[in-house]
Amino acid sequence: MNTETQVHERNLVRFAADKPEVIVFSGDLTGSTEIRAFKEAYPDRFFSLGMAEQNMMSWAGGMAREGFLPHVHTFAVFMYRRALDQIEMSIAYPNLRVRMFGFLPGITTPGGVSHQAIDDIAVLRGVPNLTIFETGDATDVESMLDLAHDVDGPVYVRMIRKEIPRLFPADQPTRFDRVRVVREAGGQGADVVLVTSGITTEEAMRATAYLASKGVSVEHLHAATLKPFTDERVVHSAARSRYGVLTVENHTTIGGLGTCVAELLARHGVGARLHTMGLFDTYAHGASQQYLMKEYHLDAVSIVHTVEEMMGESFGVSDEEMAAVRLSDFAAAGQLDAL
Repeated sequence: MNTETQVHERNLVRFAADKPEVIVFSGDLTGSTEIRAFKEAYPDRFFSLGMAEQNMMSWAGGMAREGFLPHVHTFAVFMYRRALDQIEMSIAYPNLRVRMFGFLPGITTPGGVSHQAIDDIAVLRGVPNLTIFETGDATDVESMLDLAHDVDGPVYVRMIRKEIPRLFPADQPTRFDRVRVVREAGGQGADVVLVTSGITTEEAMRATAYLASKGVSVEHLHAATLKPFTDERVVHSAARSRYGVLTVENHTTIGGLGTCVAELLARHGVGARLHTMGLFDTYAHGASQQYLMKEYHLDAVSIVHTVEEMMGESFGVSDEEMAAVRLSDFAAAGQLDAL
């Protein structure tokens, strides 16, 4: 598996080259949100608003009214917690084309509760007119600017940064409101349908590779659009599953991906059993991402354990066995299906 660095930074400079209406706002986190290269390339289109997120959102709404296309960058917690009223009244209510990039979603930061956006999807899914995306790899990140550009209204993106994996082919960009089929079960349906988003997808790929070696059929779907969430591929896969659907997300289990899937299945009358993995009504503490994923049961071993519970089986998986599962081998074996 390959990793790449500063993907959003490079992509933003490219994207804005022929779009003079694109402007970028920084909440005093220019280096931390990968917009320094934009500042250097287009200094007249870069605005540092300091640690005043409410003001920054109001500015963005005003500039959007004047025909500009603001791309606002800060940590996710500072965006939706501090400036929710401005997001609603200055941006969402008038349905303005503002793009909000929230970095350090969930447990991707050791900063503890003051920096971990663990309920941002739950909060922002209730905001009318707002579209929500989440990134899980370099291909997702590269797709976001074009996806957002096609939305006639405000957009919020849960953004990953710095060194990130390349899980999906660069020539197969992420599609709007369509899940990506990571592993397909085949004609008779899967034992378990696994739906993941963000950083949990990489762990799930390791888990499904292990489960396949034990004869378990898993259909794995990766979701990058969380509002709207209407792809009927999820419905059809769930309806054919033998043991149900499992969602895994870097967020609380209330109001995020699991809720999206539950609502979609209920609307279509699908009675598949649903298991959700995420933060179970708790805040996280400060530590490395790897430690926190294990601590809060979002790692590959924990996913396997949950599938065991769903199936009433025990495969005796260990951390050592899972460490031997290499995504590079998984990808080379042709398991990454096209869209």
